[in-house]
Amino acid sequence: MAGHVPRTVRTLIATKISPKFREITKIVEAPLKELKPGEVLVKNRFVGINASDINYTAGRYDPSIKPPFVCGMEGLGEVVRVGSGVNMSLGQAVMYCRNGSFADYVRVPAKVLTKIPSASPEFLPFQLSGPTAAVALDKFGDLKKGETVLVTAAAGGTGQFAVQWAKKAGCHVIGTCSTEEKVEFLKKLGCDRPINYKKEDLKTVLRTEYKKGVDVVYESVGGDTFDTCLNSLNTQGRLIVIGFISGYESELGFTPSRVMASLPVRLLQKSACVQGFFLPHFEQDWMKSASKLSEMYSQGTLKSIVDNGDTTSTGPFIGLEKIADAVEYMYTKKNLGKIVVELNKPGTNSKL
Repeated sequence: MAGHVPRTVRTLIATKISPKFREITKIVEAPLKELKPGEVLVKNRFVGINASDINYTAGRYDPSIKPPFVCGMEGLGEVVRVGSGVNMSLGQAVMYCRNGSFADYVRVPAKVLTKIPSASPEFLPFQLSGPTAAVALDKFGDLKKGETVLVTAAAGGTGQFAVQWAKKAGCHVIGTCSTEEKVEFLKKLGCDRPINYKKEDLKTVLRTEYKKGVDVVYESVGGDTFDTCLNSLNTQGRLIVIGFISGYESELGFTPSRVMASLPVRLLQKSACVQGFFLPHFEQDWMKSASKLSEMYSQGTLKSIVDNGDTTSTGPFIGLEKIADAVEYMYTKKNLGKIVVELNKPGTNSKL
């Protein structure tokens, strides 16, 4: 059974292994391949921009990957064709996480799709950014009512959900950000103590206002921010590392920590722990979380904020041509919520 589908597909490919996203990517058009059993063809309405997009092009997630390859990790759209063995309706709105999402149309195994009520971009963060926060905090945060939770990059794609998840657990939440606009944004999410680190020194605020330290840290920045968070842990504190965006643009891929040499002593002195978290290692929890968070959003119990770049000089982000702009926008630290790029409007198709 087939819907109205193109004969060709446009994709954004990486031509070299490098974190310099704009320099090494280009748009190409190729014949659309036939579906394999168990696959569906998704017409992408929106794709998500992640800090790790340049980790992927730099070969840090899969050192064996060879260019050229299609970039991108997640998308949202409608099913326009189904392969054999698939029981799914044409037009069904879905989202997915799969390498190679930066394309007008994508072949995706049906088993990795999450059904959603509509192809609204606000659902897209629940595929990757939301589950990263929810699963990480559930698995390793051990959140208890009344505890203090620090979320770095709190106004970003995943930080917004870490703030809300910790508040739902009855915690006092501190969130770092870079503008006064983001301070107001975090207040609306329920953040108890937003910190604009451009105006306030994070280390000073934590030392003077939280003398006992913080119980849990949801950390995605790295470098000096990681060091400050580590030094601010309470006894039996838990620091969860979900990324280190401050170093992604460098060839090394991370900003070295100044306190790493003394890490064992620092953890021992406080019976504290540092836990790494990478969502693909928790596949079953991931899929359940994506569905649960989408349902919570539909019920109005969870907020989802997306940023399509409409306030930027190069926005809004529409089309594969704008993906490099969107990636670079992320590293300006100006986005509010999850950055998304619109690819296809309802009723549009590539060449037929």
